[in-house]
Amino acid sequence: MTEFETAARQAEAQGQAHKATLMRRATYASVSVAGILIVVKLAAWLLTGSVAMLSTLIDSLLDAFASLVNLFAVRQALTPPDREHRFGHGKAEPLAALAQAAFITGSAIFLLVEAGKRLYAPQPVASSDIGIGVMIFSIVLTLILVRYQRFVVRRTDSLAISADSLHYAGDVLVNIAVIVALVIVSQFDLLWVDPAFALGIAAYIVWNAWQIARGAMDMLMDRELEPEERQIIKDIVLAHPDVLSLHELKTRAAGPQKFIQLHIEMSGAMSLWRAHVVSDTVEAELQAAFPDAEILIHQDPFGIEEESSAVR
Repeated sequence: MTEFETAARQAEAQGQAHKATLMRRATYASVSVAGILIVVKLAAWLLTGSVAMLSTLIDSLLDAFASLVNLFAVRQALTPPDREHRFGHGKAEPLAALAQAAFITGSAIFLLVEAGKRLYAPQPVASSDIGIGVMIFSIVLTLILVRYQRFVVRRTDSLAISADSLHYAGDVLVNIAVIVALVIVSQFDLLWVDPAFALGIAAYIVWNAWQIARGAMDMLMDRELEPEERQIIKDIVLAHPDVLSLHELKTRAAGPQKFIQLHIEMSGAMSLWRAHVVSDTVEAELQAAFPDAEILIHQDPFGIEEESSAVR
């Protein structure tokens, strides 16, 4: 192994360790925030009796569950490959995201039922000022968490952290909606507004669940990387003067890790040693662009794909 390859491997290992630390910290932060919000929202709901407040309490319970699932999923996903899981444990993340989506949908249905009951038999909302204060506190705390989560996602591409961040970003809108509902009910005595807002929040929760489930299914079904990323791969490979063509490009992602495999075509007169050097150089350049990727390159003499197609 050359000094360049050794340095690249060391830099990759350090980068992965840093990302693992960021992901763990993000899961601890989200669990802590969810716990705090559950306590304050439970107290506010008991004092106000608002079904809109109940809706945001349920949403925080969902976030706590999702954050706990993420905590264990991220720990599992970061476990190094072993004899039984040679490609690692990255798919623990989309599995956790699917569990979140299912739980969120069930809770949204419960909220729809409760809001429907209140629409049929409206009830007054008490101590709305307390509820508004709790919502403002929730918004500030949630915005701090979302900002940190997005910082982590930009550096790790973690699906589980991204899904968790989506929950909490939605919470900001939910909390604003609850404030509006409490103000309208307290100022204009329109009791139907409280359950109406709860219905809207429930619909928003279901939409979030669908977004999470769709992203998880894409990863579990080994969907290709985005076209922009595939084009970057092609540009890097074909930029090497000894690479005449490429084919059989296949990509997928499992949690924060990406998998890239392809065939590169070079002159048939090239020595095996030179072909190996070219392949290693291309791999190192791809690794620099995709630090978390596992890359597999097969070397072919130029024109072999056309010959194979002609035989078939």
